[in-house]
Amino acid sequence: MTDTAAPGVDRDVYPMPAFVTFPVTDLRASTRWYEALGFVVLATLPGPGGGDGLVHLRRQRHQDLLLVPGPPTPGPRVTFAAGEEDLDERAAQLRRRAAGGSVEGPVDTPWSTRDLVATDPDGYVVVLTAPRLADVAAAPEWTDAVTGSLGRRPGEGGWRSGGELSAPGRWAGRGPR
Repeated sequence: MTDTAAPGVDRDVYPMPAFVTFPVTDLRASTRWYEALGFVVLATLPGPGGGDGLVHLRRQRHQDLLLVPGPPTPGPRVTFAAGEEDLDERAAQLRRRAAGGSVEGPVDTPWSTRDLVATDPDGYVVVLTAPRLADVAAAPEWTDAVTGSLGRRPGEGGWRSGGELSAPGRWAGRGPR
């Protein structure tokens, strides 16, 4: 096993609550493509024939991606939180460094995020999403405007669960969700 994670990336080995496995036609080319997207190689495991059998990539804690040799099986897109990462710079880096695939954006979405949509050479779609900072600053006003409609059916008043939002997207937790 080879460990090549960059400094600052969480290198802990932990039970991964969720992860994605992509079969790819060229393990090395796909690894380079994902490195350009901001992933680092956490580990490489040998395959039965002596070559690489699995590449474990990570962007942040709980943002793990496994690449394995095999025919691609493109399916739904996968979205990773980008925090306050500069998605314009990430898109430029991907366009410069990655061979194959495509890059769209980043673009502002109607749901207050800025998204970079990248399709790898095997057809897998990976989205990096970050909150729009102007919308984060306006979040208290937005929250006050919409909390009356959260947690209830049309025509009902109040909260079904007896809880409340402490901040946009954070549950204060009185009662089940």
